[in-house]
Amino acid sequence: MAPSSVVVTIDKSSNISLVELNDSDTSVFLEKQKTASTKQFSWTLLLKAHRILSFFPWAAMGFSKTIKSVRKRIALSDNGRDEVQYKEKIIYKFIRIFLAISIIGLLVEFIAYFQKWDLNFIHEFNPTSEVMGLMHWSYMSWISFRAEYIAPFIMKLSEFCVVLFMIQSLDRFILGLGCFWIKLKNIKPKIDGEAYDIEDASSFPMVLVQIPMCDEREVYQQAIASACQLDWPKDRILIQVLDDSSDELLQILIRNEVNLWRDKGINIIYRHRFIRTGYKAGNLHSAMSCDYVKDYEFVAILDADFQPNPDFLTLTVPHFQGKPDVGLVQARWSFVNKDENLLTRLQNINLCFHFEVEQQVNSHFLSFFGFNGTAGVWRIKALEESGGWLERTTVEDMDIAVRAHLHGWKFIYLNDVKVLCELPESYEAYKKQQHRWHSGPMQLFRLCLPAILKSKISKWKKANLIFLFFLLRKLILPFYSFTLFCVILPLTMFIPEAELPIWVICYVPVTMSILNILPAPKAFPFLMPYLLFENTMSVTKFNAMVSGLFQLGSAYEWVVTKKTGRSSESDLLAFAERESKSFNEEKIQRRLSESGLEMLGKLKEQETPAVPKKKNRIYRKELALAFLLLTAATRSLLSAHGIHFYFLLFQGLSFLVVGLDLIGEQVA
Repeated sequence: MAPSSVVVTIDKSSNISLVELNDSDTSVFLEKQKTASTKQFSWTLLLKAHRILSFFPWAAMGFSKTIKSVRKRIALSDNGRDEVQYKEKIIYKFIRIFLAISIIGLLVEFIAYFQKWDLNFIHEFNPTSEVMGLMHWSYMSWISFRAEYIAPFIMKLSEFCVVLFMIQSLDRFILGLGCFWIKLKNIKPKIDGEAYDIEDASSFPMVLVQIPMCDEREVYQQAIASACQLDWPKDRILIQVLDDSSDELLQILIRNEVNLWRDKGINIIYRHRFIRTGYKAGNLHSAMSCDYVKDYEFVAILDADFQPNPDFLTLTVPHFQGKPDVGLVQARWSFVNKDENLLTRLQNINLCFHFEVEQQVNSHFLSFFGFNGTAGVWRIKALEESGGWLERTTVEDMDIAVRAHLHGWKFIYLNDVKVLCELPESYEAYKKQQHRWHSGPMQLFRLCLPAILKSKISKWKKANLIFLFFLLRKLILPFYSFTLFCVILPLTMFIPEAELPIWVICYVPVTMSILNILPAPKAFPFLMPYLLFENTMSVTKFNAMVSGLFQLGSAYEWVVTKKTGRSSESDLLAFAERESKSFNEEKIQRRLSESGLEMLGKLKEQETPAVPKKKNRIYRKELALAFLLLTAATRSLLSAHGIHFYFLLFQGLSFLVVGLDLIGEQVA
């Protein structure tokens, strides 16, 4: 065999080709392979270059589309009703001034950067030692001033906010441990005594069901239908439909819906106030003043968008048996539209912690929590002894709960009893709801503080009310969130001598978000959007807190939360609509015989009303903060702050999305 050849032998040579290579053939093969590799490498480089070059027109096109969308949103937005025109003017002016100063500061920093002014030897700087330009001298003087006077103040304020965060985190951690203990021991409220005798209706207590509503066109039918189908003896229950609607035709529709159910044997009445003062509190106070209320022992309150299951009363009312000191039994809210959009998902995270952890733990260990305003049953005696419904704040539910607690009444929370309702699907509705929910507690704190201090409850309960219930959970959280992430952090970009540690930027918000999201483990993919959105909402909450605490113009504003009428019980709603349509014309003609034709004509016009086209809004305050944070992010990029840049960038984009009303329901 020749030494220049190689032979490969395989025993099973089926489907295998044997190749004999000589030295001359080997060099040719290697040369061809090298040529092919060179060509392949060249084509790979060309392909990568093509991809890189194609990225730029794609990015430019995407940026152009984004700009067009923003311009369209601004052009079509409903600026005539911007909230800045009638409230929040002070904080908006502050943000605008802050933004203007930041932009000026950024321009100065750009000049200093390109002029290569030395910023590292501030302490060695002496203006008299050398001749320099006026602008350079002014800039160095500003650096010296901010290092000696401004930076220490910012650092002290940031340290104060971090301490508040640590206290808040400790409170959340203790609440989490309490919830874990309840889950571990399977602790649930128990019913004392025997169950009611189904065959003996007189063994059931008298229950009053109240449905307060105001211009609830989308949900009034399903609200009335759900209440009328509650499983309770008919002669032991009375349903009050408390209508505060200002639309006369809507009043007729609701009144006829009530009449339809009354004809079916339901004990239900319709009430409409001629003088509609005090919002929901005034409505409930007026209803409780009726003479027949004295015949009832309990009152269940259900807002218009709440749809209780038929067993709602049978699961809640028995918890009053053998417990004469129990004044309230509260059920949990469950949301039919929690997966509707990103906004409802983020709301669900917050409310899951509120119900699953906060209310459940406070109910078990303290027998006290804030009444949610609906989906609860009150002992009427507890309401009367506590002073009844008062019109002094926009959180009448929390007001009556605090006063009842001061009078020694205990509360029970049922986490397993859920009542369906809906979350606000638009940012406008959610923003107004949050403003009321955060300004009202501060109003109430001002009013209740003297009564709390003078009450005969234990010192521990007084401390819990003042420091935990009001200050820590209603005031501190929006204060440090807004101050730390919307004021101090942008400031530190222009005052680097007061730089925040990385752990404050990373661990403070992430830790708080994880503690909040634990009761809703399926929502963990939304951890980062939740973190950014909560910081964005801190502006609204902070403004509401200040308004309520100092009684500013928007403190007493009450806007009914917009409803869509969503229902998981679609067959129930269809049934109510079908029954209503079949009898509607007949009822109007029979009950309003003198003007039946006129009312019928109006009703037919009402069926297809000319509703003006809704538009998304532009929120100037959020937009101003977006530009402020993006300006600070640019300054951070200039000085290579790293994690600070990314946080400011994404937080600024979050404010931009909210400011352009690109979250939640889209109507334009």
